[in-house]
Amino acid sequence: MGEFIHLRTNLSVKKKSNKNRDDLFRESYKSQYLVYNRKSTDEPENQKNSIQYQKSENTRFAFRENLPVAPVTIDGFCTQGIISERHSAFKEDSEILIGENGMVQYKIDRPKFHKMLDLLNRGYFKGVIVLCWDRITRNKADETIIRKLMKQGVDFRFVLASYDKTSSGALHMDIDGMFAAHHSRVTSEKVSINIRNQREKGICTYKAPIGYLNVGRMDHKPFDPIRAPIIKRIFELYATGEHTVGSITRFAQNQGLTMPPMRRRRTRNEILQEEDNDTVSEREKVENKPAISSLYQMLHNEFYTGKVRDNFGGFVASNSHEPLISEELFKRVQNILKKKKTSIHYSEVIEYPYRGMIRCYNC
Repeated sequence: MGEFIHLRTNLSVKKKSNKNRDDLFRESYKSQYLVYNRKSTDEPENQKNSIQYQKSENTRFAFRENLPVAPVTIDGFCTQGIISERHSAFKEDSEILIGENGMVQYKIDRPKFHKMLDLLNRGYFKGVIVLCWDRITRNKADETIIRKLMKQGVDFRFVLASYDKTSSGALHMDIDGMFAAHHSRVTSEKVSINIRNQREKGICTYKAPIGYLNVGRMDHKPFDPIRAPIIKRIFELYATGEHTVGSITRFAQNQGLTMPPMRRRRTRNEILQEEDNDTVSEREKVENKPAISSLYQMLHNEFYTGKVRDNFGGFVASNSHEPLISEELFKRVQNILKKKKTSIHYSEVIEYPYRGMIRCYNC
């Protein structure tokens, strides 16, 4: 009993300590601002989209208007009060949760933007400095939250616009929000139409699989001179029916086949540094050995017969690449894969020592 009371006492002290630290943090920056920069993934060539441009304009505005920027650095969120994020502000989560108490919840897809709104709602900072309306949001759901924070007294300052606290200022804000959303819709629509048109022409609009080279052009996917011959031989061997996907994988590895070079995943610090400096960090590329799952997907891929996906999920003749194997060979491989695709389920599994290693011929 004594240990239980002692544990509760320590827990109470810890909660009180965290609360005091939380209150201290809130009071430290309550009269200061954050700076929010967002590089849109929808239009990477736009000058206004540059993180560096936004940083310089926002900090110059803060100095001119005598707005103190909070000198706070939070790992994975901000550096000296400056938040930099690469994300589309047009995309939003479509799922919502409606509670019995009248609350409506939905997920915000931008992690730094979400955290910023949370800190502002809890009163940690006075407001945010942002270049213009379309840098902070381009969808109605996120815009609604910003407007609610404004009504609570959170000070949003825009470098390229000024909204009076009148009906005219509200109309000005409505128009800017409407045009920001419309611009993103038009951009998204143009990209979608272009992809559909290219697919109708038999152009490969996605990354070509192993055995082909991705040279930065949708209409030109040449053979990989090193990997293509090995992959063709893999199809030929499997079509004999004398191999399993596992044995084919070992054959591929013995032939020195590797997957196309891929950069390793970025660390949290690298992501933050890239977004802060608007740069791409140099990361080494790694060529991994093919796994059984990779070979299984490859044997099912109709791309190797000289076809690409169309707008309806099917395959059409490609104008981007040449076939590596014949359709007749591909069909033979598919028939063998179907025959070997057997699954046996037992209500009660009997523990045999060689289960999963040896299969009965009749099964």
